[in-house]
Amino acid sequence: MSQYEERDDSDILKENLKNKKITKDKGTRATVENVLDQRTLKFVNKLIYAGVIQQLNGCLSTGKEANVYHAFEGDLLQPDVALKKQYAVKIYKTSILIFKDRERYINGEFRFRNNKSQHNPRKLIKIWAEKEFRNLKRIYSHPFILCPKPIDIKNNVLVMEFLGDYNTDATTQPALKLKDYDEYESLDDVYAMYYKVIAYIRILYRVCRLVHADLSEYNTLVFEHDLYMIDVSQSVEPEHPMSLDFLRMDIKNINLFFRKKFRNLVLFNERDIFQFVITENIDETLEPELIKNRNRDEYLSFLIDYIPKNIGQKLTIDDVEQDKVYRNLYLVRDLNGLEEKDFDRFTDGKFDLLKQLLASHNKKYAGKKIKTYNIDDDEDDDEDDDDDLQVEEDSEDEEESDEDSEYEYYEEEEHIPRGKRFEDKDAKKQRKEEAKEAKREKRQNKMKKHLKKKLVNKTKHKKA
Repeated sequence: MSQYEERDDSDILKENLKNKKITKDKGTRATVENVLDQRTLKFVNKLIYAGVIQQLNGCLSTGKEANVYHAFEGDLLQPDVALKKQYAVKIYKTSILIFKDRERYINGEFRFRNNKSQHNPRKLIKIWAEKEFRNLKRIYSHPFILCPKPIDIKNNVLVMEFLGDYNTDATTQPALKLKDYDEYESLDDVYAMYYKVIAYIRILYRVCRLVHADLSEYNTLVFEHDLYMIDVSQSVEPEHPMSLDFLRMDIKNINLFFRKKFRNLVLFNERDIFQFVITENIDETLEPELIKNRNRDEYLSFLIDYIPKNIGQKLTIDDVEQDKVYRNLYLVRDLNGLEEKDFDRFTDGKFDLLKQLLASHNKKYAGKKIKTYNIDDDEDDDEDDDDDLQVEEDSEDEEESDEDSEYEYYEEEEHIPRGKRFEDKDAKKQRKEEAKEAKREKRQNKMKKHLKKKLVNKTKHKKA
C-alpha cells in the first residue's frame, strides 16, 4: 500500500504550502511617494471597498511623519462630485521613517501603557495613528476648538474631514497654514489671532485635558477666517511626565512666530502665559458655567477679553531676561518632585514652584553656587553704625516688613572647559599611555579563538 493512498488531497496541499518558502525582495517593500507600499495600499483598498472613500485624488501636503491626500466620500448614489463630502486621508510613513523620536511622546502616557511595540516601526506607527485619531475625537467632542472631524482609521491610514474649497475647475484649494495667512485688515486682527491661539492652548489643557506638544504656525490652519488645530498625533495628557515641558515649548513657538512675522506686535511674557494656561479657574463662577453651557462664542470672547488685561506684556529687557530664566527652569508637576527642604519652605508659603527650582536640577546651573543673605543682618549692621540718625519706630517698621525675606542670586565660578579638546598635552599623553597599557594586559589574558569555539560547542551539546 502506498504511503499516500489513505491521505486526502487537501492534506497534501496543506503540507506543500507549509513547506513552501516565502521569499521577499525589494519589490515587496517598494514605496511610492515615501508612504504607498503594498501593505499600505491594501488598507487604502479596504477603505474603498467599505465605502468610506472613493479613491485617492492627489497629494495635499507632505511632512516628516505622513503625507495627506484628497479623497471624496464613497457614496455611489451621489453622482454629482460637487455635492459629495471631501475627506483628507493622512497616510503615515512606515518603511521610510524621518521622524523617529516618538518614544518620549508615548512613554508615560496612561492610555498606551500596555503597548510595548516601540521598536517595530509598523506597530509603532499603528499606535501613533490611533493616538491621533483618539486625540481628534476628544477635541472634536468639545465645541470650543475647531479641528477636522475624524471619520475612520485603518492601521496607518487615517481619514478625516477636509478643510478647504472645491473649485469649479475640479481642483481643490486646501486651507492656508497660519504661517501663510495674510488676510489681516489691521493690527487689531493680528492681536485677535494671537489671543485666540493662547486661548486655544488653555482650552486644550483645561477642557480637553491635552497638551499639543508640537504647536506652531505649521500645525494650525485658517479656514473661513477661523482657526483650526491639526496634527495632534504627539499630543499628551497633563499627567504625562513631560507635559509641562511640551507646554512651555508650545508657548515659545507661538511667541517666536508672531515676533518674527509681526515686528510691531507687543507680546506677552511666556511665564505669564504658562501660569494662565495651567490655572484651574481664572474665574471661580463664570468660567465653569461657560464650559458647562458649551457655547463656543461666549467662552472664547470671555478668554480673549481676559488675556490682554491680566497677562503681563514683554516691554523691558528685564522681562526678556526673566523669560530666558523661565525656559531653563525645572518644572515640578506635583509635590513629589520637591526636595525635603523645599517642601518645608513650600508649606510655609515661601516657595514659588516655577521660579526657584533652578540650580539643584538644571544642568545649565550645575557650576554655579547659590548664596543667600538675610536683609535683617544688613539692617542690623546699619543700625549699629547709624543709631543716632534713625528713629526707633522707622527701624521697627522695616524689620517687620522685611522679616524672613531672602534673596537668592547666582555667582558664576571660573568656568573650566571640559572635554578632550581642552585637555593638557601632558595629561593627554599620560592618558593614552595608560589606555595602551590596559589594552596590552587585556590581549595577554585573552582566550584563544579555537579554545573559545570548543567551549561554546560543548555548552551547546549539553543544552541539547
